[in-house]
Amino acid sequence: MIAKLLPTLIFIAAVGSGIVGGVFFAFSNFVMAGLARLPAPGGIAAMNSINVTVITPLFMTALFGTGLVCLVLIAGAIIGWGQPGSFWLLAGALLYLVGNPIVTMVFNVPLNDALAAVDPASSNASAVWTNYLSKWVMSNHVRTITAIVAMACFIFALI
Repeated sequence: MIAKLLPTLIFIAAVGSGIVGGVFFAFSNFVMAGLARLPAPGGIAAMNSINVTVITPLFMTALFGTGLVCLVLIAGAIIGWGQPGSFWLLAGALLYLVGNPIVTMVFNVPLNDALAAVDPASSNASAVWTNYLSKWVMSNHVRTITAIVAMACFIFALI
């Protein structure tokens, strides 16, 4: 049964990876650079607002729903290892899982939580904001690259 669903699930994973990669690409390329140009209190307030508003059913489905699909695809790749595209399928699913839900939960969410605890008007806000920008953007680059490469792997698995 999983073999019949596999092409549809691969397509869903490719689209989900592309959506998530596109969002993270925007943050890596201009959103964070724009926020970094703001004085620390404004940047912190804006980022805290983004971190609250990003938690929507649609984005959470794209980010974590694609991760769930990847778990199924890993099983499908292992079960059908001799089939054409199984390497690309496994590579894409692992890249997405590690590079997106896991990096998000291990790196970005704790950084976001720490930033939310900072008083933007405090004397150390500027140092906290500078440190946050450096670490958050670096892990976001990882998320961007892995989502886009995972999407490419899923496309290769389909062709």
